Amino acid sequence: MKKILILADGIVAKQFLNKLVDLTSNQNRYYIVYYHEKTLPQKKPDNFRFYNFDPTSYSKLSTLLDENFYQVTIAMSTKIDTEESYKNIRRVNKDIQIVILDKWNLNIKDEDLFLLNANEILANRLVDYLPDIPTIAQNIGLGIGEIMELKVPFGSAYVYRHIGSIEQKKWKIAALYRQGRLLLPSPEIMIRPNDMLVIIGEPSVLKSIYRSIKKELGQFPMPFGHNIYVLIDMLQMEDEEIEKLINDSMLFHSRLKSQKLIIRVINPIYNKTYEKIKNYNSSHIEVIFEYKDFEFKGLVEIDCKKSNIGVIILNNFLFEEYKRFWFNLKLPILKIGTWSFHQIKEGVVITDTPKTFENVSSIIFDVLTQLNLDFIFYDFDPDNSGKNKSLIEHFENLSQIFKQEVKIVKSAKNPVRELKSREDYLQFVLFTEDILQADIFSIFSKNMDELSYMLKEAYQIFLPIDI
Repeated sequence: MKKILILADGIVAKQFLNKLVDLTSNQNRYYIVYYHEKTLPQKKPDNFRFYNFDPTSYSKLSTLLDENFYQVTIAMSTKIDTEESYKNIRRVNKDIQIVILDKWNLNIKDEDLFLLNANEILANRLVDYLPDIPTIAQNIGLGIGEIMELKVPFGSAYVYRHIGSIEQKKWKIAALYRQGRLLLPSPEIMIRPNDMLVIIGEPSVLKSIYRSIKKELGQFPMPFGHNIYVLIDMLQMEDEEIEKLINDSMLFHSRLKSQKLIIRVINPIYNKTYEKIKNYNSSHIEVIFEYKDFEFKGLVEIDCKKSNIGVIILNNFLFEEYKRFWFNLKLPILKIGTWSFHQIKEGVVITDTPKTFENVSSIIFDVLTQLNLDFIFYDFDPDNSGKNKSLIEHFENLSQIFKQEVKIVKSAKNPVRELKSREDYLQFVLFTEDILQADIFSIFSKNMDELSYMLKEAYQIFLPIDI
C-alpha cells in the first residue's frame, strides 16, 4: 500500500477527489490537506485521512511530511499557493515525486516533478471532438501518438477489406469496435463502415495510416500524386505512335481528377511533330523538352518528385526497356495498347493472389468509376478450390460504395486466351516480381501475373502493391 499526499483546493481538486474515492480498486492510502470544507468529497473511505491547514505553512506541512510518502499531488486554485507548497515540500524532501496541476505555465526545472498543463489538456480534448481528427491516447504508453483511435468512414479505401489483406509494417490494428462490441483482430475479419479501430505503432507511421484510412475515394491518381506523366522518346517512336500516345494521355487526363498532364520529351527531333507537341502547352498541359545529355533514370526520378506525379503513361517499348526501373518507382504505370483508348468498355481483373489484390481494389474501383467503365472479374479456378471467394465478396461490397456493378465470370479455362482476341478492355495487373521475369516463354507459366505478358498489346495499368 502506497502513501500519497494530496494538497487540494478549488473546483478541479473537488472533482478529482470525488473520482478518487469512487475507485473501488484503489488500495493506496491518501492524506488530503485542504483549506475549505466544500473541497471535500461526500464519501470518506477508511483509506483517506483529511487535514485542514494551510500547506503554504512550512511548520505545519513539514510535520506531515515525516510520513514516508510515495508521491505528492498538488491541485491548488492559485499560483502562489502552488509554488509555495512546492517549495515547502522540497525543503523537506529533495527526491520525492511531485505532480502539479499547472494552470499558469509554470517554469520549474526539477527531474522529479511532473507539470500537468491544464490548458493543454483542455485544448487536446476540444480537438478530439472535432470531425476527422484522430484521438491519441494521452494516459497510456508514452502518450506521444503511438496509440490512436479512429472511425473508418463509409467511403474509405479500407472498408470491406479483410484485416489479413492489409500490410501492417511498423503498425498494427490492436482492436476493432463494432456497434459497441470489441472484436479482437484476426485475418478473416472484414472492416466495415463506422468501425472504430485502435491502432498502435510509430507515431509518424500512424499519421500516414490515419490519412490513408480517412482519404476520400474517387481521387485517383491520388494518393500517389496529383499529375499524369507521359514519356516520349522521339528517337524510338514513329510520329503516328507519338500522336496516339498523346491523344490517349489527353483523354485519360480529361476523365480523371488529375491536376496537370506533363509531357516529357527526350531526344527531340525538329520536325512537324515537334512543333505540334510544343503547341500543346496550356494551363493544364505542360510540355518539357530535354535537349542536353542526360541520364534517363535520374531525369525521370527528378521529374516524378518535382512534379508530384501520380501515374506514368508509356508505350510498350519504354515499359519493357526499363521494367525494373518502373517497378522500383512504386507508381502506377499505364501501358497503352495497340487499339484506341475510345474502344475501351470494360476493366478486367485476373489474379491468383486474391489477398494481395484487396490492397489495390479501391484504386481499381476509383479508376473504373472515373472512366465510366464496367468491371469484370475472371474467377479462374480450374480446381474449384474457392480461392477467390473472399476477394469476390470484397469486390461485391465495394460495388455498393462506388455504385459500380461487378460481373463475375467463372472460368475453368484460362481467360487470357479469350482476352487476347479482344480489343475493348483495360486490364489491371499487380506490379510484382513475376512481371519482371515475364518473357516469351511465359506462355507455359501457370502464374497469372506472368501470363499477363501475353496481353502486351492491351491497355494495362500496373499497380504497385506496396501502398
